[in-house]
Amino acid sequence: MRIRDILRKKGAAVATVRPEATVRQLLAILAEHNIGAVVVSPDGASISGIVSERDVVRRMHERGAVLLDSPVSDIMTSEVRSCGPADKVEDLRRTMTEHRFRHVPVIENGRLAGIVSIGDVVKSAIDELESEREHLVGYIQNVQ
Repeated sequence: MRIRDILRKKGAAVATVRPEATVRQLLAILAEHNIGAVVVSPDGASISGIVSERDVVRRMHERGAVLLDSPVSDIMTSEVRSCGPADKVEDLRRTMTEHRFRHVPVIENGRLAGIVSIGDVVKSAIDELESEREHLVGYIQNVQ
């Protein structure tokens, strides 16, 4: 299975936030979309970074409530791993597990084309296993 297959099912919409937006504005976006991470982008197409609920919690612990009025660029991860639509889901699953990150932007032709979460990756694995099970059951029933 390829990343494009996940995007085909879930859609390519990506919530973004501008680097100069405040952490308070970021939290509103996370809550509004019921998501755990947002791509930081000045234009909705390029990637400056990524920021997650975990980033907010960790920095809030360090800096306190003053963090809420700080720019997202202060807490975002600037070195973002990305993938392409043609990449294998299995490879991305391995990378996400090894490097312990939960959200990966998808880049196509140099532009943001989607985002894949660990939940999306797990769901695709479950779907593949279910499909295999159905094929095996069908095969066994036809053989008998």
